[in-house]
Amino acid sequence: MANVITLTHADTATTTATRPHAGGAATYTVKEVAGLLRLSLGGTYQAIRAGEIPAKRIRGRWIVPVHRFHAWLDAQDNDPAERHLAA
Repeated sequence: MANVITLTHADTATTTATRPHAGGAATYTVKEVAGLLRLSLGGTYQAIRAGEIPAKRIRGRWIVPVHRFHAWLDAQDNDPAERHLAA
């Protein structure tokens, strides 16, 4: 059974995503990150290579540390309404 995480942003819309590692693994695969972000696999690799998503390359394989990924996700400010109000 997978853990469920809830992502909220400033008490606005709430979305729910399934955390694929019910066993508490320390890393996500690129495919898992793509699913969590609802991005294509190619687009996710491109974002990782560009440094937009926190990841490490170990022996030619990309891994995404779970805690760093969620800290990065929490720090993202992608709400256009809030940016408009701040201007």
